[in-house]
Amino acid sequence: MSVESVNADGFARESLAVLDRVAESARGEVRRAAELIAECVAADGVIQAFGTGHSQALVLELAGRAGGLVPTNRLSIADLVLFGGEDPSVLDDPLLERRSGVAERLYQLAEPQAQDLFVIISNSGVNNVIVEMALHAKDWGHKVIAITSLTHTRAVTASHPSGSKLADIADVVLDNSAPRGDALLDLPGGGAIGALSTLTGVLLVQMAVAESAAVLLEAGKRPPVYVSANVPGGFEGNLELEKHYAGRIRRTAS
Repeated sequence: MSVESVNADGFARESLAVLDRVAESARGEVRRAAELIAECVAADGVIQAFGTGHSQALVLELAGRAGGLVPTNRLSIADLVLFGGEDPSVLDDPLLERRSGVAERLYQLAEPQAQDLFVIISNSGVNNVIVEMALHAKDWGHKVIAITSLTHTRAVTASHPSGSKLADIADVVLDNSAPRGDALLDLPGGGAIGALSTLTGVLLVQMAVAESAAVLLEAGKRPPVYVSANVPGGFEGNLELEKHYAGRIRRTAS
């Protein structure tokens, strides 16, 4: 890639080309993911979404937003403090997501039910807390959807003692097609700029949610969907829908 491509137009052009490829190549896996989501919703389950770092942006894209499914729950390392009683200083540990036992504690705090589905998001798919959450979910009988970069995960070594990566564990893998390191535009002399995984990840999340609505509608079931709280009656209507999942979905301010 030439230095002339390292600009706004270059990023727009290159990223839109990848989005087009993802939209086409991911159709089969998106349908499989949508069937798991629809099965979970129809069984009165909750979609438990988890990611760390910038992958939390996709957790927010899935859990608790307008136009999205109501039975969705955001899992976060911050739950150790918000719901687990840990001192806030625990979050200062830069290696927390690599610590053994963190995922198990987060799982316990969420108290998922047997029919719940896990969506776990990680570009690299190798950090301990990500792999342990996937392993723990599988051990307890949950289906797991992964959103990850197969290019990146295949290029790095597994860090979990099991030797597993997120993509090895999941029932369905949605490949975000991000390059190793995530950044899209190569810089002269090394390095790159312009992270891609959030853009392609959002596309995959919304494709899967839309397709799950199609699956539910095909079965004669209306998907429970959030309306924007900023339209008349939206806030009140959302609260009414949430009552059915009381104690099972969290809606924190941050």
